[in-house]
Amino acid sequence: MSAYHAVLFDFYGTLTLSTRRGPAHAAVAQALGCTTEALFAVLDRSYYERARGLYGSAEETMRWIAEQLGVHPSPRTLRAALAARNQAMRADTTLRLDAVPTLRALRRRGLATAVVSDCTHELPALLPTLPVAGLLDARAYSVEIGRCKPDPVIYLEACERLGVQPSDCLYVGDGGSQELTGAAMLGMTPVRLAAPDLAHHLIFNAETDWTGLTVTALTELPLLVDRTPVPVG
Repeated sequence: MSAYHAVLFDFYGTLTLSTRRGPAHAAVAQALGCTTEALFAVLDRSYYERARGLYGSAEETMRWIAEQLGVHPSPRTLRAALAARNQAMRADTTLRLDAVPTLRALRRRGLATAVVSDCTHELPALLPTLPVAGLLDARAYSVEIGRCKPDPVIYLEACERLGVQPSDCLYVGDGGSQELTGAAMLGMTPVRLAAPDLAHHLIFNAETDWTGLTVTALTELPLLVDRTPVPVG
């Protein structure tokens, strides 16, 4: 019997390989009539606002991005930019080879699983098409909840959807957005994934001084769960 009832996962850089902006983003810039450098500058400085859904729907957010670039797109151009953005995000998202086997192993042990992700509108549309979708019992997206990690609300929303207490949870992430410290403050057991490919991961507000539990591959998690003694009394 495990000491934990659930394992919560960050998505980008944790269930996926390191995230880097690939060449597909050039199509977004082309649709908006700007350079990729100008597009990335707007995306970077507005990340947390967009990840909290502050600019509205996906279409409204793209219109806001265009306006920051000095562009006022027609409805057709806006649709083209949105489609290109969705394709670019899909192209940049590659699940780790051990993501599905690890989720299956945890569920065989009777643990619930969830994703807790700082994300923009693309992920809620993309994740249901991925092989991990049926292996996750809950999904807490910042863009829908309106809070980003390490705000306790996003973690607690995942716990509520799973019907567990924070102290019952293992939280696994690459350390972006101070997520590990946020999980620890709620009484979760945080584990940093320090996979070799994350050396060049696109990350915001990185937790660079983490000294707690660390694994280098997702496949270590079931073993960690098995080694954790169940509290007595």
